[in-house]
Amino acid sequence: MAVRAVNSCSIFRSTSSPQLSSFRYFPFHFRTLHWCSYSQLGFYFPVSRTKKQVFGHGCLRSYSVQSFVDSVMEEFKALRRRRRVCATSKAEMLTKEILEDKLVNRTLQEGLLLEFKKDSDRVLLAVAQRPDGKKNWMVSDQNGVTSSIKPQQITYIVPGVENFDHTEIPDFIQKAQNNLDPTLLEFAWVEILEKNQSVTAEELAEMIFGSKEPLESYCAHLLLSKDEIYFTVLETKGSVSIYGPRPTLQVEELLRRKLMKEAAEEELQEFVQLLKSAKAMPLDAKPPKSSWITEEKIRDKIKSLEAYAIDDCRNDDQKKTAGAILKAMGLAKTASSAVNLLMNIGYFPVHVNLDLLKLNIPTDHSDEVITAAESLLSESSDKDEIDRKDLTHLKVYAIDVDEADELDDALSATRLQDGRIKVWIHVADPTRFVDPGSIVDRAAMKRGVSVFLPTATYPMFPEKLAMEGMSLKQGEICQAVTVSVVLHSDGSISEYSVENSVIKPTYMLTYESASELLHLDLAEEAELKILSEAAKLRLQWRRQQGAVDTATLETRIKVANPDDPEPTINLYVENQADPAMRLVSEMMILCGEAMATFGSHNNIPLPYRGQPQSNIDTSAFAHLPEGPVRTAAIVKIMRAAEIDFRNPIRHGILGLPGYVQFTSPIRRYLDLLAHYQVKAFLRGESLPFTAGQLEGIASFINMHARMVRKLCSSGLRYWIIEFLRTQPKEKRYHALILRFIKDRNAALLLVEVGLQASAWVSVAQVGDEVEVQIEEAHPRDDVLYLKEVV
Repeated sequence: MAVRAVNSCSIFRSTSSPQLSSFRYFPFHFRTLHWCSYSQLGFYFPVSRTKKQVFGHGCLRSYSVQSFVDSVMEEFKALRRRRRVCATSKAEMLTKEILEDKLVNRTLQEGLLLEFKKDSDRVLLAVAQRPDGKKNWMVSDQNGVTSSIKPQQITYIVPGVENFDHTEIPDFIQKAQNNLDPTLLEFAWVEILEKNQSVTAEELAEMIFGSKEPLESYCAHLLLSKDEIYFTVLETKGSVSIYGPRPTLQVEELLRRKLMKEAAEEELQEFVQLLKSAKAMPLDAKPPKSSWITEEKIRDKIKSLEAYAIDDCRNDDQKKTAGAILKAMGLAKTASSAVNLLMNIGYFPVHVNLDLLKLNIPTDHSDEVITAAESLLSESSDKDEIDRKDLTHLKVYAIDVDEADELDDALSATRLQDGRIKVWIHVADPTRFVDPGSIVDRAAMKRGVSVFLPTATYPMFPEKLAMEGMSLKQGEICQAVTVSVVLHSDGSISEYSVENSVIKPTYMLTYESASELLHLDLAEEAELKILSEAAKLRLQWRRQQGAVDTATLETRIKVANPDDPEPTINLYVENQADPAMRLVSEMMILCGEAMATFGSHNNIPLPYRGQPQSNIDTSAFAHLPEGPVRTAAIVKIMRAAEIDFRNPIRHGILGLPGYVQFTSPIRRYLDLLAHYQVKAFLRGESLPFTAGQLEGIASFINMHARMVRKLCSSGLRYWIIEFLRTQPKEKRYHALILRFIKDRNAALLLVEVGLQASAWVSVAQVGDEVEVQIEEAHPRDDVLYLKEVV
């Protein structure tokens, strides 16, 4: 039996058996510590008393999982102190002459066993067959494939082999793989580091196996070429490489990284098992979302997946983590894969609003803001109490959609003795509670607007303050800012006033109920009829001033249980030309004109809104049917709105010399800014904002408002398509042809749902109506395919 001593560690090899499979190594004594191999991690650690035992390589090993990494690191530090070896450079370890002596490249000839790079990912063994041209060689590889390779593809020529039969390569590889033990490298590293030596594969084979026969040499080559801890390539010439030991500090750091990598991989696999388990559960048994964010390690991974799903990874670590999870799950590294996975485990509901997550729209107010808002409700006094005009004798109509929570405007009307109509537009007065620059005001400014989605409402102000304090309520005394206007017989403004008021709303009506009351023409509701008459006068007058009628169909959707896979969807389509909707919109426009006039006469900086419309000749659209068809054609060429903060500018679409949005201060922050300015003027105080300050605030708010409009539009479209998806396939829908996109492909308006889509149609006239059926509807992909029913 040949024995090779390596640093007081004996490696035994039987001289009677040439096969590496007969080799065994045993625990050895190093100084006074007992060491055992831990081959999976590639190092040794000291024995300690613990409850856990691991079996392997013929020895019983016990260790502490919590402390073994620390033990390894401490032992390396001790080793460093004992040896005081620091290999700081290749020049200090080896002379150039020694390296050159070892770099003797072998001449390639027929029958040699060699290793070559097939491509960037594969290395194969092959037998050289014959030259192929001046430099290349034909080889037969381990898979029985004959190919031509270049010299630079050869990574190793196995020494001591002649006329090797390529059919025996698989057996040779199997023997080598069965006997690879990376822990042997540590033995050699300790000795080579101590002696400042370099080593070739053959020299390493002699050192750790006691032989440099073909199999042993190839095993040593595999150990060295795959090693990332102990050795590094010093120099390579052809197929011969010389390796040097890494410094102790570097090995210690590489081991630490390896341990961290293995621990991270173990964490990843545990997380993947959680995902697979949750994915396999029935829908009603899946773990709640809260369970995924309780533990930090799980939370970090689930948040990485969520960020990947909405294209919002904040750093490369999140992207890499999500990619690794998707790969481990056998999924493509795409956002849609992440979305579907999060749905399958129950973290995302089936109808999750991805745009809400992507745009990072706040859905909850902070505890600090809520506390401040509640304090305002209990402590706020009315600074305008003595100046408020008592209008509680008026009959007051508040008309809005049936699910409205924030009611911020209401209407009154009467006919004067001279026959003229006087109307009052009462607007909720949130400035009674909120001052500019306060914590509640700053939170509202950051939001800019209330968000109304089919699935939820996210108010600009905390809900309790908005609903209980600021909103108008039926039958209760409410503080307001009232704009009263007397109309000329042609609908223009004769006189107006703006004042703080107290009102008592009489009716809270939906548009449907208001339309019904108008239709019934009840004598006791004469005031509502007067309001409708005023609206008609105003519309007629505005048209004479060049106003463009943009009334169309408006869709509203309310989803009661959006987290259910098959939620209940309530869809309403309203015609903006409906008498009640006309009534309200005309009164709001009237208020806007009066406020622009008030601000201009009193030199008050306000958000004066305008829209140039000099390029539109409405007569060019006279041939189109009134309503959605004509509106769609006009809207397509309309110019963007503008805002001036010093003087009114013409609003061509509305046909007004000036316009200020004033009637939704609970829902729109720009309206609230107008209230701050007007209320300060009415009190005789300095105005809180200059025109420049208003412009700066509005710039921020408008940017946020655009995001909210995009969110609301995409959310509404999603639920309309989902509604269509759930309808019977044979159901037919009426569609108006708005315009032709190309040839017979037309833009259509589905009348029953108020959604625009496109389809091939057989008729050729804009404004005609066709019948269509839904062929496919996929809301998540925003896909809707229609087919004309001929």
